[in-house]
Amino acid sequence: MRFSLFTALSTMSVVAMLMAFLLTRLHAAPATTLSSPDQQIQVTIAIKEKLEPYPSGDRLYYSVAYHGKDIILDSPLGLDFKEMGALSRDLINKKQSQRSIQQSWQTVVGKSKVVADHYNELHLWLEEARLPRRQLEVLFRAYNDGVAFRYFLPQQPGIQDFRLTSERSEFHFAANHVAWAAQYGTYASSQEREFDRITLSQISPSSIVGLPMLIQAGEGTWVAITEAGLDDWAGMYLAGAGTCPNAVVTSLSPRPDEPGVLVKSRAPRNSPWRVLMIGQRAGDLIESNIVLNLSDPCALPDTSWIKPGKSAWDRWWSGDYAPDANFKIGMNTATMNYFTQFAADMGWEYVLVDWTWYGDPLNPNADITKSIPEVDLPAIIKYAHDRNVKVLIWLRWNHVNRQMDQAFPLYEKWGISGVKIDFMDRDDQEMVNFYQRVVRKAAEHRLLVDFHGAYKPTGLRRAYPNLITREGVMGNEYNKWSTRITPEHKLTLPFTRMLAGPMDFTPGGFRNTTKATFRAQDSAPFVMGTRAQELGMLVVYESPLQVLCDSPYNYRGQPGLEFYRLVPTTWEETKVLDGQVGEFIVMARRSGNRWFIGAMNDSKPRTLEVSLSSLGAGKYSLQYFADAPDAPDYPDRITTASREIDASAKLVIQMAPGGGYAGVLTPLP
Repeated sequence: MRFSLFTALSTMSVVAMLMAFLLTRLHAAPATTLSSPDQQIQVTIAIKEKLEPYPSGDRLYYSVAYHGKDIILDSPLGLDFKEMGALSRDLINKKQSQRSIQQSWQTVVGKSKVVADHYNELHLWLEEARLPRRQLEVLFRAYNDGVAFRYFLPQQPGIQDFRLTSERSEFHFAANHVAWAAQYGTYASSQEREFDRITLSQISPSSIVGLPMLIQAGEGTWVAITEAGLDDWAGMYLAGAGTCPNAVVTSLSPRPDEPGVLVKSRAPRNSPWRVLMIGQRAGDLIESNIVLNLSDPCALPDTSWIKPGKSAWDRWWSGDYAPDANFKIGMNTATMNYFTQFAADMGWEYVLVDWTWYGDPLNPNADITKSIPEVDLPAIIKYAHDRNVKVLIWLRWNHVNRQMDQAFPLYEKWGISGVKIDFMDRDDQEMVNFYQRVVRKAAEHRLLVDFHGAYKPTGLRRAYPNLITREGVMGNEYNKWSTRITPEHKLTLPFTRMLAGPMDFTPGGFRNTTKATFRAQDSAPFVMGTRAQELGMLVVYESPLQVLCDSPYNYRGQPGLEFYRLVPTTWEETKVLDGQVGEFIVMARRSGNRWFIGAMNDSKPRTLEVSLSSLGAGKYSLQYFADAPDAPDYPDRITTASREIDASAKLVIQMAPGGGYAGVLTPLP
């Protein structure tokens, strides 16, 4: 009797399980696979009902494999709204289409001249299975160098104006991988800090991790998460996904005017792209142009006036240290002309007049159309133009927000070439829209824009290439008050922050010290690392405007200065020849028929043998600037020489602790 009852109960349990399984299968839609053009990346997209960790209704999930290995496991997507709740469950796939695009386009300035734009795309039209049957579209793209997806909220009955309260785009990694993450702890910051080496499990639901975040997803697999096409939306961060191990979820910067609301807009609306950069080497991600490919094409009919180049920086960084000046260094006309003359002597394109030229920047009513009496701005501009140097000026963002319609036409009339706008320290929707207004208005008046106190790039520079560079990086200025700009920090940036786009690190410190002897000071600051590292930095660090930080007095007559005359700031090709995150990097960038080599090293001495075969066969003349044999003790000393080298040979680079290397390869007939 007991056996029969047990058998019956067991049979009923099996039947129940089968019925549950069949019901799940009835709800679930067949999976769709989207592959990259080279077939190495596969994205699988399906609507599924899962009991854990998100019960109650079918959701859209995606997963990603690279070279046949799972990177991202099933990860759900969805949006939450204040007016209409969650738009993520009980979804059905009404329609889908695929297309393949193979095209190319040219940059105005950047790390590559011609950019290949080749991808396969899947477009899904989703609808709720229950009333009111709201609609949501999702687009996926698979490139050879990554995957991206975005939401589209179509115009439909009952949905016009909306307020977004949450975005649940999740990234469920296959294991507890190592990651390099900038943990800001707040949505309001200048996005200036180290990228810490952590594991995914160390990211909690309360974390506010900035982008890009780099992940080593196993041997031969590197991934970075970032965003592209940020327009009239809130900036994206990452947080831990709660009960899901090894998973992170999007977290958006909240609007300051309405607690709990992230984005206020109306349908039809696209979200920004959520981007997974993928490569076999960490260096592959540096070479990628996926962020630009996902961004709007150039909106300017004429870009001939947009000129990259190098700039002298006034006394802001170097302070009052200028023993060769026969006048008082300060915010005055003589000081500006002193820096301008040096820019002219070097053949640099720009000079930057930094803060306080129009008075106290903390005064909310400061007038950015008038200079203080000590600064004769028309005379400074004429002095510069007579020497073929263009003038850039610094502005605080709130003054620009109030006066740009009046000031920017005036700057064009004066002959100003660009503006450095500072202290935004936010990336909520209102601030993102401020960036858009600035670059558009600046373009109308042929002004370059350099954003400081800024969030990371998201591709806006493709539509408005007058956005020449931006900060959003912990750069050389921190040497004035901290010991944080270590060789290890500098060797992490190319693999993390620089993946998003150009960064105004302000290289060029010529008061070089070892890590042990470095000390922070406000006037005449030191930099940690060798002279050769500061030279190589202009090749390694991408920025079409390179603002050289030091004083003319510290530059004049110094070994290595010749490289600052030679090196350009915009490129036709970029290759990462070798590198390890936080340890070392060797990069080659081509301008015309010449290749420029830049290398940087962490705090250990290192000898590298680097292959040049990818640069093209043949013989080259090599002019190089390397760490001197005694650079470990005297880091300002370099060895400079020229020799012939064949591309089939290995380039041997010896670097001191905190060392570097810079070279120019010119093909021989």
